[in-house]
Amino acid sequence: MASPGRRCFLFLQGPTNLLFAKVADRLRARGHEVHRIHVCVGDRIFWRGPGVTEYRGTLADWPAFIADFYDRHGVTEVVLLGEKRDHNKVAIVAGHAKGIRITVTDFGYFRPDWVVVERDGLNGDSHFPRDPEAILQQARGLPPIDRRVRYPHRAVTQAAWDMTFHLSSAVMRRSFPHFRRHSLNHPVVNYLATGWRLARGPIESRRAARVVQAVKRSGPYCIFAMQMEDDYSLRAYSPYPDLDAAMDEALRSFAANAPAHAHLVFKLHPLDPGLKRWRHRIARLAAKHGVAGRAHFIDGGDLDALIAGSHGLVTINSTAGLRSLELRCPTFAMGQTIYRVPGLAFDGTLDDFWMKAPAPDPALVEASLRLMAATLHVRGSFYDAAGIEAAAEGMAYRLHHGRVNQPLAAVLRGEIPRD
Repeated sequence: MASPGRRCFLFLQGPTNLLFAKVADRLRARGHEVHRIHVCVGDRIFWRGPGVTEYRGTLADWPAFIADFYDRHGVTEVVLLGEKRDHNKVAIVAGHAKGIRITVTDFGYFRPDWVVVERDGLNGDSHFPRDPEAILQQARGLPPIDRRVRYPHRAVTQAAWDMTFHLSSAVMRRSFPHFRRHSLNHPVVNYLATGWRLARGPIESRRAARVVQAVKRSGPYCIFAMQMEDDYSLRAYSPYPDLDAAMDEALRSFAANAPAHAHLVFKLHPLDPGLKRWRHRIARLAAKHGVAGRAHFIDGGDLDALIAGSHGLVTINSTAGLRSLELRCPTFAMGQTIYRVPGLAFDGTLDDFWMKAPAPDPALVEASLRLMAATLHVRGSFYDAAGIEAAAEGMAYRLHHGRVNQPLAAVLRGEIPRD
């Protein structure tokens, strides 16, 4: 493959690991110029290499700063994680105005060892086609996905590195006095609460099993796949300010339109910190809508097994929706998401979903999954040493060769694309 010309890459906020630093090393080795802007101490910790600028100004002054930085350094491409974070949002708008390419990364739409590398944004901002015929045509000839896990997700490593990032940024505020975190709750509070919740895991899992058994004996059921409220995609790509509002809407619709003997099971996200008393909140909302005996909360259980026995899954825009489609389960997305496509997620109203939703089109599901994997991902993991190296190699290849949002069959085979 012919080598593209020399370009100038700017790395903004990234994941809490050295992935961006390793991608930058590979781009420099290919002859490109690389810059990095730090907006907090955590950024500084997870970077190695030259070309660093530290921004200590206010968010109000950031638009003029970033526009000037683009011009002074001749930036041609920007790489970032979290397209809806305050500094990144401004940088994207300024970049588009100057014809600069924006590449966004995050955890993959598939789990555990896939990393998104996508143009401009994810979910509602994704350029993935929403036309079924276009998906089928573009996926034609792509090989099956090799889903064998090559790189584990190490939750303990994630917790340690997240804490390092956030604690350092909080304790050393004087270095970046105007920086404000993007998360709703302080990470220390989140992790302490999550630790307590996980310690209760065996108890909650047994309780969840009893609830599911009772529900299955009582009649048909649907699932509401809950998301973490700290997940920015919940607020950025949906009309709901929080999870409570979405659950209230789902229960209102369920009470008015679902079969009288049907049940709705709310499944907690595995990494939810448990700061809200979800069981009590759901019970209160169920009573409000007159379905007190038909709405249930579980913390634990096997999602695949739960989906296999259900009549449908509702979510805001969780990746659990993709898994539901893969298992041929009727699925409804209340927010904007990559799989809100006719023939995949139900394209009618939520009120109609409970009675009228068909199973997704199997051919379209398979084509969509292959196309998503081939065009929007590299293999790797944020919190595993070998997984970071693999993701860095794959990202650098896509960036160097201009193959972001372009199909790479090697990714489907579980391989690392190389020059």
